[in-house]
Amino acid sequence: MAMPVTPADVAKPPADAQKTKSGLAYKVLKTGTGAEHPKRSSRVTVHYSGWTTDGKMFDSSVMRGQRPPSAGQVIPGWTEGVQLMSKREDAFWIPQRIAYDGRSGCRWHLVFDVELITIEK
Repeated sequence: MAMPVTPADVAKPPADAQKTKSGLAYKVLKTGTGAEHPKRSSRVTVHYSGWTTDGKMFDSSVMRGQRPPSAGQVIPGWTEGVQLMSKREDAFWIPQRIAYDGRSGCRWHLVFDVELITIEK
């Protein structure tokens, strides 16, 4: 399986990214289908890759072939971002306080490229 390419804009969200009250920035990379959005309790099938803002990949379902179990069982920024999606591909820039907030030694903002494939209720 090919290694995902580090996006050019990991250092900070692009000017055209939308922002939520929590500070999450997101951008639709590929327009999706349907109007359904996952709920916090939804199980989702996704492909994703994550980078720190210095460009280091720290996680990738593409490389491991695994997915998060549900929208509500991941870091708060992920839960928030996935609920904004329909079946499409987005990028999320997650501030530290809604990422791991210092847990597991994480002191960075995180960047994810996420493709939402299916939503189960």
